[in-house]
Amino acid sequence: MKERSEDADPECRSVFRFAPSPNGYLHLGHAYSALFNVKLAQACGGKMLLRIEDIDSERSRRSFEAALIEDLRWLGFNWTGAPRRQSEHMADYRAALDRLARRGLAYPCFCSRGEIARACAARTNWPRDPDGVFLYPGACRDLSVGERNARIEAGARWSFRLDMEKALIEIGKPLTYMEFHEGDAGVKVTAEPSAWGDALIGRRDAPASYHIACVLDDHAQGVTDVVRGLDLDAATGLHRLLQALLGLRTPQYHHHRLVLDDQGRKLSKSKSSPSLRDLRARGVSAAQIREELSRQMQIAL
Repeated sequence: MKERSEDADPECRSVFRFAPSPNGYLHLGHAYSALFNVKLAQACGGKMLLRIEDIDSERSRRSFEAALIEDLRWLGFNWTGAPRRQSEHMADYRAALDRLARRGLAYPCFCSRGEIARACAARTNWPRDPDGVFLYPGACRDLSVGERNARIEAGARWSFRLDMEKALIEIGKPLTYMEFHEGDAGVKVTAEPSAWGDALIGRRDAPASYHIACVLDDHAQGVTDVVRGLDLDAATGLHRLLQALLGLRTPQYHHHRLVLDDQGRKLSKSKSSPSLRDLRARGVSAAQIREELSRQMQIAL
């Protein structure tokens, strides 16, 4: 995994990527992130890539993918080469998960979200991860190999979890990365992967979680700079650990502020935030959107 893959361009030192999920229409938050990527790439003469994060087969749609590509081109966002689709690289994610399992760093978990939530809610002040989800209490961590295999052979549904304690022991040292917030000089940050506990890295409904697919894709595409919203800032600690465990390169990270609605809430597809298509249908131009984002975020796009 340490070699530079065929997806990477050896002639370009700085590589950026915008990586939307085709599970709905793009909104202003996506537009800001895409244009912020472009701004940084242009500033250093870097290359801009597009990745389609479609590992969630139940929610991802080719119609949404076509729509987001159309919206990005209308916005003025351009990229090099064909988009990379995660759905075409599932075998790579599974192979990485199997490598971790063979080293005793990942284990099958048979607990449902509801079971975990009920068990943790019954305990006083049970800790939560940065996303506000109860940390996994470890019910399946110490199952014997025989019991795990018996459950799997019986058809029990299961997911892969990272054994955080074993993973940190194997690394044996603090992990760091460079962080650049908007307009700030880079600072070296010490990763805090333990905040996620035994994180899910392979889901029941997909061969991999967002976390492991993301770090493998960034490596395969030769990404040097990851530009994304502050809502993913805390995930960087877990990503840094996975990079170390799998022998992957570590990009620089740029986490930007979020575009908020009139109530100060993060824009979201699930909350039916106005999409770029809605705005375009109302007669809003791409230039007006760029100007509005510049005004809101106080940077020149």
